[in-house]
Amino acid sequence: MTEDIDKSRWRLILGEDTRALNNIALSPEQSLMDLTLAALYNGDQKQQASSKAAGAGRGIPNLAKWLTDVRSFFPADIVSVIQTDAIEKKGMTKLLLEPETLKNVKPDISMVGTLMALKGQIPEKSKETARELVQSVVDEIMKRIEQDTRRAISGALNKKQHSPLPNFSSIDWKRTIHRNLKNYDAKNNRIIPEKFYFFESSQRQKSWTVVLDIDQSGSMADSIIYSSVMGSIFASMPALDTHVVVFDTEVTDLTEMCRHDPVDMLFGVQLGGGTDINKSVAYCQELITDPQKTIFILISDLYEGGVRKGLLRRLNEMHQDGVKVITLLALSDQGKPDYDVNLAQDISKLGIPAFACSPDRLPELVAAAIKGNDLNGFVNQANNKPR
Repeated sequence: MTEDIDKSRWRLILGEDTRALNNIALSPEQSLMDLTLAALYNGDQKQQASSKAAGAGRGIPNLAKWLTDVRSFFPADIVSVIQTDAIEKKGMTKLLLEPETLKNVKPDISMVGTLMALKGQIPEKSKETARELVQSVVDEIMKRIEQDTRRAISGALNKKQHSPLPNFSSIDWKRTIHRNLKNYDAKNNRIIPEKFYFFESSQRQKSWTVVLDIDQSGSMADSIIYSSVMGSIFASMPALDTHVVVFDTEVTDLTEMCRHDPVDMLFGVQLGGGTDINKSVAYCQELITDPQKTIFILISDLYEGGVRKGLLRRLNEMHQDGVKVITLLALSDQGKPDYDVNLAQDISKLGIPAFACSPDRLPELVAAAIKGNDLNGFVNQANNKPR
């Protein structure tokens, strides 16, 4: 029985043209799985049986049904792989612009990247469905990282305060005394405050500036998606003054879009084109008013099309002025990124960390920067930390 199951699995993996296994009997469900896979992976071979079920040929004509079958038969991580292969092997990107097809697509990072690249071609009838797909992925990422981000940064800000009285003149004495009457010490005839209360203007004071400078070349799609969500979280924290900038050969400030809706920001990104990192860093320098309280995060694969020496000079200037400068070669869950190794090494020689980071570890990194910890030490620790 076990041997038959193993043979059936190999038959599904290798396809119907595998001579050694072509007599293996498949169950009805396995047969449907086989037809679904054949529609995608049988190439240009004649697909007689599969044309009746999932739709045969280059374009997978009955795409909506095929997508439904894929989601029915396979686990979520495999569905993402199959959808990506369908885009690359069958050129079905145009079919993704139909609302009835989009409703059957599994929302994932890959699909959001594809829709970002196609945003100029999305017809009016499909825009709302496309937005819903992107929104569902953003919501999932937000659910995954928002709580840890807020906890890490709030904790770092609290520990950074050298005094429980960040602004003595802004203490709300009436409220503080009233709330602490229960702590009256009769022996010493005094109130021992357990907590101080401040006027609203003081509570909303920005403690740190965070600047996200994001490369919008096509290879950075995953990083852009995660960065937009992270930027939205930062922007919602009263203690942080957040700026979100994207660039290719031109620079676009998407701070307002990101602050109000990261989905709007994603549709404001233009994937592809050249890269001028130096120009973008020059723009971001103008946003910095207090270097000692600023974190600058450059997210790029560092394939610079602008002035390389100028870029290194600007990064070094910020670093020397006291800005916490971080270079992320990728912000994604993927493996080792493709990047300009030589430029990354030159940046590292300036004392600026340059490494890839998963979204789950970015809150920890920003918290370390706020606390004044050695970021290069953090990088080494993070690289050795088991995933």
